[in-house]
Amino acid sequence: MSNLIVHGGLPLRGRIDPSANKNAVLPVLCATLLTGEPLRLLGVPDITDVRKILEIFRTLGSEVRMDHASGTLDLHHHATRFDAARHRLPEEMRSSIMLVPPLLARFGIARLEDNVKGCTLGVREIDPHVEVFRHFGSEVERAEGSLMVRCSGRLRATDHWLDYASVTTTENFVLCAATAEGTSTLTNAACEPHVQEFCRFMTLIGVRIEGIGTSRLTVHGGSALRGGEFRFDEDFHEITTFLALGAITGGDVVVRNSAPQNFPLIDRTFAKFGVEITHADGWSQARRAGPLKVQTPFTSNVLTKVEAAPWPYFPVDLLPIFIALGVRAEGNAMFWNKVYDGALGWTGELSKFGAHVFSADPHRLVTFGGRPLSPAVVESPYIIRVAIALFMVAASIEGRSEIRNATPIRRAHPGFVENLRSLGAEVEWTAEE
Repeated sequence: MSNLIVHGGLPLRGRIDPSANKNAVLPVLCATLLTGEPLRLLGVPDITDVRKILEIFRTLGSEVRMDHASGTLDLHHHATRFDAARHRLPEEMRSSIMLVPPLLARFGIARLEDNVKGCTLGVREIDPHVEVFRHFGSEVERAEGSLMVRCSGRLRATDHWLDYASVTTTENFVLCAATAEGTSTLTNAACEPHVQEFCRFMTLIGVRIEGIGTSRLTVHGGSALRGGEFRFDEDFHEITTFLALGAITGGDVVVRNSAPQNFPLIDRTFAKFGVEITHADGWSQARRAGPLKVQTPFTSNVLTKVEAAPWPYFPVDLLPIFIALGVRAEGNAMFWNKVYDGALGWTGELSKFGAHVFSADPHRLVTFGGRPLSPAVVESPYIIRVAIALFMVAASIEGRSEIRNATPIRRAHPGFVENLRSLGAEVEWTAEE
């Protein structure tokens, strides 16, 4: 485990070029296994999850040339081989489950560790994925410590209606449909920006998809898939994170952003805490006039709320970032996580700074902000943006704080500490003793 040491109280100022979204990069990497033609990916971030998938590719015999300095990745899967008896998919990553469809398409079999997991966000079942695999004609059975997925011949096209708009289940459906013979339709599909980006990559390699960006996707499968070159967009999570860091420290951070059309709701959520976001010439900036302050709703007998759910709701992954703003802002606000049942258990750590946070139930909490806070040593769960939220609070307080177990940040944000230092932060990684 690694910890973050920060000497807070310094306003952060400067410009940031954000990295690509890991939630777009990882499914695209899995999708590259569908084709035996050469591919070049541009803007690939140097994060731990990417390194793990590339190591899998090397183990399977794929040609992998990664230039971490430039973010250029060349892949060629023409000599890839898979042996279910000895090859293992990494259980530390939720995205491992998206390797199943391309392995099925190429080898007719895939093996997945039974306890595949990602961040500790509560119960994250794999039943929706199993349903998808079976709808396309695969057999799924338990083996010792793993799941075996088999298919004799080609997958068959299907229509499916998800009971929940899951990102990875949507992507797995598209991956299966791409190689199935015929047309498949998914209703209640996830439509987050990273899902749209993944679908654009699929069209690049030859898959015809209708309805990108909507809750209904139609995929025309069975075409021969090709290679090509694809450049990733900036991560809207990372853009928001650095804007929030500028706001919470009273600084002035400007972040490159080529897709401001994804930000109207995020901008309005910043405004609830007295922060104005502007977008101009490919850059985004956060400004605040005076201290952070929760804005009073027009309906004066209710709390200001941030409700997080699947896109186009406010993104649930960003909720911790705004909880940090709520802790520092004068006034009270309610935060509602409508997705995960275990994602707010970390907020007790905020009390170590002196913050007042009330947990109403597993999905909702209220911040009573604007109180004097003190530096602290806090423990982060294995959730990327919770570690960042704790860092944000620490960075806004004068003095030395420590965020223990901050390792998950490395899963999504390359050069995080280096970027912070470029903005004037006094921060460093240190190994846990």
